[in-house]
Order: sequence, then C-alpha cells, then structure tokens
Amino acid sequence: MSGHGHGHWAARVWHALTPHSHDSAGKTDTALEASSKGMRVLAVSFAVLTGTALIQAVIVAFSGSVALLGDTLHNFADALTAVPLAIAFAVGRRAATRRYTYGYGRAEDLAGIVIVLLIAASAALAGYEAVKRLIDPQDLRGLWWVAAAGLVGFLGNEWVARYRIAVGREIGSAALVADGLHARTDGFTSLAVLLGAGGVALGLPWADPVVGLLITVAILFVLRDATREIYHRLMDAVDPELVDRAEQVLEGTEGVERVGSVRLRWIGHSLRAEVEILVKHDMPLVDAHAVAVRAEHRLIHELPRLRAATVHADPLGPDGTDHHAVLSGHR
Repeated sequence: MSGHGHGHWAARVWHALTPHSHDSAGKTDTALEASSKGMRVLAVSFAVLTGTALIQAVIVAFSGSVALLGDTLHNFADALTAVPLAIAFAVGRRAATRRYTYGYGRAEDLAGIVIVLLIAASAALAGYEAVKRLIDPQDLRGLWWVAAAGLVGFLGNEWVARYRIAVGREIGSAALVADGLHARTDGFTSLAVLLGAGGVALGLPWADPVVGLLITVAILFVLRDATREIYHRLMDAVDPELVDRAEQVLEGTEGVERVGSVRLRWIGHSLRAEVEILVKHDMPLVDAHAVAVRAEHRLIHELPRLRAATVHADPLGPDGTDHHAVLSGHR
C-alpha cells in the first residue's frame, strides 16, 4: 500500500510526475470482510445441502425410489461445489507477490469455471436419466414420501440459491453467483421428482421422465447465464454503467478539465481502476498531484467494491490538445 507522499516537497513533485495508486486500509478491510462473508455463506450452504440430502436419504431407504436416490446423490455432490469456492476464497486472501502483482483474486474465476462444468454435468445427467426412464419406465413406491422428499430438496436448494446469489452480488463474486444458479438448477431437479410423483399418482407413468426433460431444458438456460457471467469476468468485462459512473465522478472533481481513458477490471470480487485525467498545462506539479489524489479518493469512495485506482494526470494545452497524446502519437 503506497502512502500519499505528503512529506518532503521534492518527493511530492516526483510523485506527481508518475502515475500513482492509493490503496485504502479501509478498503483492504472491506475486501477481507467480503472474503469472510463468502466463506460463511459456503459453510452455511454446505450444511443446508448436506442436511437436505440426509433427509432424502432416509426416505430413499424405505421408499426404494430410484429417482429420489439419484436426486439425493446429486444433492450430496452439489454440496461439494462449496469446496472449489472455499479454496478460491482462501487463495484470494493471500497477499500479492512479485509474480502475482495483482494478488490471487482470479482464483474465483477458475472456481467459477469448475462450477459451470458441474452445471453442465448436472444437465447431462438429468437429461440422461429422463430419457432412460422414458424408454424403461419404473414404478414409484411411497409416492407421498417421495413427493415430500422432492419438496424438501427444492426448498433446501432454493434457499441456498437465494443466499449465495444475494451474497455473491453483494461482495461482487461472479463465482458465488454462478454457484447460486447451480443450486437453483438442483432445486428444479428436486422439483421434477415432486411433479413426476404427482403425475404418476394421477395415473400418468410417463409424467416423471417428461418433466425431467423439461427440467433439463431449464438447467441449460441457467447454464447459459452462468457461463456468460464467468466469460465476462475472464474477459475483463464490466457493467458499462460503472464506467459511466466513474467518468461522472472524475468530471465532477475540482481541477479536472477533461477525462481521458477509463479502465475498470475485476480481480476476484474487487474492482481496480486505471484512469487518465487532463489538467491545465500551467498547473504546478504539486497542484496536479493534489487533483489526482482527489480524483482517486472520490473514485474509491463512490464506486462500489473499488479497492484501488491509478490516476494519471496529463497537461491539457491552451488549444485543448492533450500533450501526452501528441507525444505518444495519438490524438
């Protein structure tokens, strides 16, 4: 974390000549708090999903339902998706090194890829089981218990999904949001058990596999959304509204004559910014530095989840020309 350079005058002038970043201790604490929230939601959701699967396992033992057995095993497996995310959160809290100068926040995106693959596997398994049962129908016993277990599976997964998605969006973790969407697909799978049992109770033996196929389609739609979210993170995509907000903050900063390029990127569940501002060409270096510091502070305090900002100040010529752009061959 760099200091503000408010010491010796020469040091302040040198600092003003170079791009600078002011990482706030408060922001660092917030980042650690976000990771702690992520770890907590993983622990709670793991406990809920494991409990849900155990309840279903008890009903499987005396109902003999193959469909419920598959859903139970699925829920046990899905509880384990917390493992790659927990590892990612733990790794992401490690300090930056000379090799990984931005830290290890990208571990969350790698965990997100694993989760997307698990969602894809869920869709494939659900589709396979549905087609298999359509070709070779099986009798369901203890329909009311099976239906109740399916409802328990749905409620457990939906609660976990809402919890993960809400916290994931709060702390800016795309991987946690993707895992929440994964839990939601599992809830749909459990709901298929409930609906299928209801159809069989009404004398429609084909209801279970047909509903299973419909749920497979729903899972594919969720897979598309989760894949798109992780892809955007891997490609350093951000919400354009964040860029607009950053430009508005910079334009409203005293001493900023014009806003140059604005770049934002996610590192795990934290944002970093690299921006260029233009100041009057005859402004003293110390004053230009003060403008950059003011712009950096406003960005960090007004953009959600922004942990650090590098602000580069360029002189704006009397004719409105960006001197830095001219020297670098760009206008």
